[in-house]
Amino acid sequence: MGGAMGVAMTLSAMTPEEEIEAKVPKAMERLRAWEEASPEQGERKLHVVYWTPNDREPAPEFRPRLTAILEDIRDFYALEMKRLGFGPRTIRFDYAPDGLLRMHLVRGRKDYAAYDVGSGGEIRNECLPTLRAAGLAPDRETLVIFCNMSNWDPEKRVITQNSPYYAGGTPAGGNAWQVDSPILRLDGLADTGNKVRDGQYGHISLGRYNTIFIGGICHELGHALGLPHNRQRPDEAEAFGTALMGSGNRSYGEDRRNEGRGAFLTLAHGLKLASHPMFSGSVKGLDAGSNAEIEGLKVEPLGKSFRVSGKVNADPEPYAVIGYMDPAGGGDYDATTCTAIPDADGHFVLEASALRPGEGQSFRIVVCQVNGAATGYAGSRSRWSLPYAVGNDGTVDLSTHLAKQRLAGLIDRVNAGDAAGARKELERLTGEGLPERLMSTAETLIGTLTRRELQDPVTSEGGALRLSEARTVAESVGWGRVTRDRVPDPSALLIAGGEVFPHGFYAHADSSFRWKLGGKWKSLTGGAGIAELVSGGSCGFEVVADGKVKWSSGKLQQGPVRRFEVDLTGIDELELRVNDGGDGTGSDWGLWLEPELSR
Repeated sequence: MGGAMGVAMTLSAMTPEEEIEAKVPKAMERLRAWEEASPEQGERKLHVVYWTPNDREPAPEFRPRLTAILEDIRDFYALEMKRLGFGPRTIRFDYAPDGLLRMHLVRGRKDYAAYDVGSGGEIRNECLPTLRAAGLAPDRETLVIFCNMSNWDPEKRVITQNSPYYAGGTPAGGNAWQVDSPILRLDGLADTGNKVRDGQYGHISLGRYNTIFIGGICHELGHALGLPHNRQRPDEAEAFGTALMGSGNRSYGEDRRNEGRGAFLTLAHGLKLASHPMFSGSVKGLDAGSNAEIEGLKVEPLGKSFRVSGKVNADPEPYAVIGYMDPAGGGDYDATTCTAIPDADGHFVLEASALRPGEGQSFRIVVCQVNGAATGYAGSRSRWSLPYAVGNDGTVDLSTHLAKQRLAGLIDRVNAGDAAGARKELERLTGEGLPERLMSTAETLIGTLTRRELQDPVTSEGGALRLSEARTVAESVGWGRVTRDRVPDPSALLIAGGEVFPHGFYAHADSSFRWKLGGKWKSLTGGAGIAELVSGGSCGFEVVADGKVKWSSGKLQQGPVRRFEVDLTGIDELELRVNDGGDGTGSDWGLWLEPELSR
């Protein structure tokens, strides 16, 4: 205990510069040992596609313009990796004989009007034949697809775009969709005199336009390389500026106009990139993927911070453990990071500090292995995702995580379908004085192992009826299967807004649940929230009575549960609906929590 405390106290007292100096040499020692023992060198390069609709010619000078921009981005990554102590590891390119980047020109099958922001998959599919003809395996490469989907009016100086603009990937391959325009130019970064009117960003300087869109290329490329979002901690902001994978796409190159400090790479993301095959030049073990497991995971409150420790087992060995502190709301753009280098036996200590007040926050752990593999951003769903809350005075509340810990054995038995074993666990917990709410949750989970006779709301007697115990006339969810009083995931628990709920049901967007009431009920109460085992989801919840919306949550993201009370006097049919919040159904794990009918 004393050793762990001493390590954590030392880490918390470090400046960002001291943290880099203490951790990076240890990480690099392991990476070099792996890369130099039976080395397997690989020429992994970034491949560039220029796609244009069928009725458009490519934008003027696209190859020299985009070559200069991408080389500047390459140099940014190289300088940042060198600053962090990894040496100038950076992106590698495929050059044509004329000295410019090789760009695979693809003409779309349709005209401009047939494509929009959501056309990324279709556009990529149109690029595949050209890439394969060039001898590339697109699913095994990192691709940047520039889409000629902007509209520039030089007389009015107005620019608009309707292009896919997103990315995702792993060390084994990724895709980044970008937008090209005639005014996207590296030399434009320093231009403060000329103005343009952008359809999204308003009346801005040409320099600001190029910061946003060149910075956007740099940021989305980070996603294609496997980086999630994260912003800078306050101490990192003071030392370095704005994190690239936070809002650094809006600050890239600001220093060239004396308008800011520009963007930087956090230590967390430098650690991830150090083993990427494009940066390291090593493809050794690339296809092995991640097999990391953590044992003895322990969380300790430290007043206004908390410590997470454990032992990571992995082959090939781990060289870094990253913790992401993600406040509720804001997707994961506002997540900050902490890092640890495991010792020779795999033990690590992460200290989460500089936390923002609020409920429903999540601490996610990512393990990086020397072969470039890393566990998913949220581990295996909620496996290494720890809920916490922070009070207005900065005090950390870990009660939800501690509840998960106490119920872990029972949940394992429930997942195994072992009712007898689960009841034994419940007896043990009862002897330990399990709080009433957790006792109710445990009993309800055990109840999910037996087939329940759901009650008909029309004929049910009594003054109240939980909807999770009421028979529907129709039900559907957008992903997975309908589950009552648990989620269809090994984590099992209904957790939202930092609370554990004994009753409710899973309602991934788009979902609908309908009940016949026969005019027998007076009101409905309950709550709506996003399950904390995912990141970035957003949903719209609606209570519909006889076809009319009686309550709507609006767009709801992770955070406090939204409570409701709806008058159902004389209502024949009730429907609970969940939509995608207007931005797609990814991670939209909606939950209806403690919904209950009353007379």
